[in-house]
Amino acid sequence: MSLSDIPADFRDARPLDEARKHAITANRAHLLDRIIPDPTFVTELVEVGFITGPQESHLMNIVQPRDRNDKLLEFLARGSVANFDKFVQVLSRTQNDLVPRLTNRGEILSLCDCFMYNMQLY
Repeated sequence: MSLSDIPADFRDARPLDEARKHAITANRAHLLDRIIPDPTFVTELVEVGFITGPQESHLMNIVQPRDRNDKLLEFLARGSVANFDKFVQVLSRTQNDLVPRLTNRGEILSLCDCFMYNMQLY
């Protein structure tokens, strides 16, 4: 059995480490106000497996965006390393400016950012 035989959802089911927990806690107020939890964002979270269909329904029944973000951050803080990575993956596609708040130095870059950086080198 190799790593490729294990579904991606189960590769890193470890609980969050202290660094990730700290990133969520330290940036909580900013994230509560800045994440745009619209239906598209929430649907993408379902598609990558961060949340389930019933959790999506529950989130979409929460009227206030800040309250919806509070629930998302609760899911994030209680999840695994794999779920954290899934959340950051979706955030990097939809609201890339928030990714550095959850990663050490914003290591996850969009393809466009990488292209622009390479263009500056030449």
